Amino acid sequence: MTHARLRIGFIPLVDATALLVAADLGFAKEQGLDIELVREVSWSNVRDKLNIGLFDAAHLLAPVAVASSLGIGHVRVPLITPFNLGINGNAITVSQRLFAGLAATADGDIADPIVSARALGRLVAERKKQSAEPLTFGMTFPFSHHNYQLRYWMAAAGIDPDEDVRLVVLPPPYMVDSLTSGHVDGFCVGAPWNSVAVDSGVGRILHFGCEIQARVTEKVFAVRQRWADDNPDTLAALIRALAAAANFVEDHANLAAVSEAVARRLDVAPEVVTRALTGNLKVSPDGTVRSDSRYIMIGRNGAARPDPVQAAWIYAQIVRWGQAPLRDDLRATVQAVFRPDLYDAALGACPPLGGGEPPDGIGAFAGPAFEAADIAGHLESWRIKRPGAPRLSLVR
Repeated sequence: MTHARLRIGFIPLVDATALLVAADLGFAKEQGLDIELVREVSWSNVRDKLNIGLFDAAHLLAPVAVASSLGIGHVRVPLITPFNLGINGNAITVSQRLFAGLAATADGDIADPIVSARALGRLVAERKKQSAEPLTFGMTFPFSHHNYQLRYWMAAAGIDPDEDVRLVVLPPPYMVDSLTSGHVDGFCVGAPWNSVAVDSGVGRILHFGCEIQARVTEKVFAVRQRWADDNPDTLAALIRALAAAANFVEDHANLAAVSEAVARRLDVAPEVVTRALTGNLKVSPDGTVRSDSRYIMIGRNGAARPDPVQAAWIYAQIVRWGQAPLRDDLRATVQAVFRPDLYDAALGACPPLGGGEPPDGIGAFAGPAFEAADIAGHLESWRIKRPGAPRLSLVR
């Protein structure tokens, strides 16, 4: 058995659950691992400390692992992810005022993302006529599904997210205060911060992320490629510890223990964590609840195993929004970030996916089915995108 002391960074979010449970409920210790968890406030902090070696591993946005390996937005540091910490888990929350405006303008059921997006388009057009300030939405990082899901939702209804609204970067713990102060009109973030906004009476959850795309790799367990090469036994032990923790989390009999352990790390009530893990979220201060078993997936239905289709999807969004060009060599780099081979080597044969998963691996609410082998075709189908040269430089 390996014996290692590891320093691992995380952001206070429910999708860090498998990592938190592995460290705090004994699964890492069973694998001979002594984990020091370091709570951070921003994704740039997590990325930078991982990249320069202050962290051995990290809870990380899946697109950040890709961006770091491509060298966009920062120096190039190849990262790999041999384990997914969470599929889905985001939500779009808006202010009470914006929700009222959307509801008054909607032509149909506002719970339908295309209906709400078209209603948003009408409000955007009206604000332009009045020369009013554009609506402002918070997201956690330029390389994040929070950013891409907001953009996908808006663009499906003809809203240009770079011209018609304002998107700003905010660390997850600052989202609710920014909504309360009126600095933003809405945001996309992971649990528990959407629920905190609802419980505070300042926001309403408009859409779950899984209503925008049914299956996206939201958070990953990331390590530097060089560290993985130098510490194969320790990495395999980490994968086994995380897998055991994920299985423990998915057993409903353990829900109370898991919620209490995670809540201590997040400084929220256990009930807020329970809502997220079960997909039963209060979406309005009046107590209205919306349920979706796909809201967040920690270990079930193959959620923990890295999927190359997800890597291709992330790269497609990066290219669509002008963050990198479409090139075969860059696509190969992206695909190499997700490492199902390491997952399989540590755990053995993976079980087949359960029923109900999207046939194309993504399940977006609008647009054609995704073809991972034809990113160019996917991009061609969209009118709103950022063609031409990337807006960010590739740093080699």
